[in-house]
Amino acid sequence: MGTPVVAPAGFADSFVVTELRLPRLVLALVAGACLGAAGLVLQEALRNPLAVPELLGVSSGAALGVAAPLVLAVSVPLAVQPFLAIGGAAVGGALTLLAAGAARGPSAVLLCGAAVAAALQSGLLVLMVLADQLDLQLIHRYLLGSLSARTWDDVTGLGPWLAVAVPALVLCAPVLSVLRLGDDDARALGVRVHRARAAALAVAVVLIAPVVAVCGPVAWVGFLAPHIARRLAPGGDAVRWLPWSAVWGALVVAWADLPARLALAPVETPVGAWTALLGVPAGVLLLRRRRTVPAADGGTAEPGSPGGPGGGDPATGRGGGASPGPPAGPPAALGRGSDQGPPAARRGGSGPGAAGTTTGRQAADNIPRTRFGGAG
Repeated sequence: MGTPVVAPAGFADSFVVTELRLPRLVLALVAGACLGAAGLVLQEALRNPLAVPELLGVSSGAALGVAAPLVLAVSVPLAVQPFLAIGGAAVGGALTLLAAGAARGPSAVLLCGAAVAAALQSGLLVLMVLADQLDLQLIHRYLLGSLSARTWDDVTGLGPWLAVAVPALVLCAPVLSVLRLGDDDARALGVRVHRARAAALAVAVVLIAPVVAVCGPVAWVGFLAPHIARRLAPGGDAVRWLPWSAVWGALVVAWADLPARLALAPVETPVGAWTALLGVPAGVLLLRRRRTVPAADGGTAEPGSPGGPGGGDPATGRGGGASPGPPAGPPAALGRGSDQGPPAARRGGSGPGAAGTTTGRQAADNIPRTRFGGAG
């Protein structure tokens, strides 16, 4: 039968490192960077810190586009799967924008996106019912986000999409800083708000869909990474936060892949389960720490919040504005005392009401002046 081929010493270790571990690590870094940058784009474009791909129908649409041919037994080449994911993500994002077309404010867009995401996830559940046992296991692992058995082909398949998304991301970052000021201010600065928001969503789709096609929807990375970037650079803007959001997204996925491989070894768990398990509590903690100390305790309230600069009064419904002026005293106190007091007080007599009566000038002199810059 011939002489058997014996692999040289160390070949197995070299193969495991170069063909299994290294492409998995590179894919984790690239996928995390794309998801972190996309999360910041969505949050800044919608001016909502809770805007994430999972709540806007983007991730669910991409997953549906990839899972449908598998269940329907349609043979799809590996190079075509990113196109299916982009088509599904674009459909999900377009449905969100259409549903929120008559809505007011970015928060309404987020609520409409959550409804669209729930509808797309119900479609995924229908596909899981129709799938056989083998396809069901594959879909279940895919929907949780997994880096298992990924090769260099998967990594290089993301290259063309990154070549398109990165320049668009660089051009989009300054516009995001303007959108953060609000729709009215952005229009005053010459930005077409609706077109800019749609372009930002398109950039996020190009970043998310290829990653979802390869790894599945790795949850909550796009939520956690932007908040860490803002926490480390609280005085920055979108241009400054964008690279740090990509860096932290890459680190979050790479760190989450460690327990995914080792926690239940030799069984591997999906990395998306660990990003959700660790990301949601950490994100909630970051959101709680962003709240400043109330002004009554010696701190300052957030701008735009009730009691803060520009914030309205929740009790009266009045909008905020400039700092309050001096307290308007009663007409009698700020007018001429000789014309406002009782007749006896005007004559200086001892009639009823003369005792304890204060003249207008004395009442005006008694107004505290410390809040206007000094005691005078």
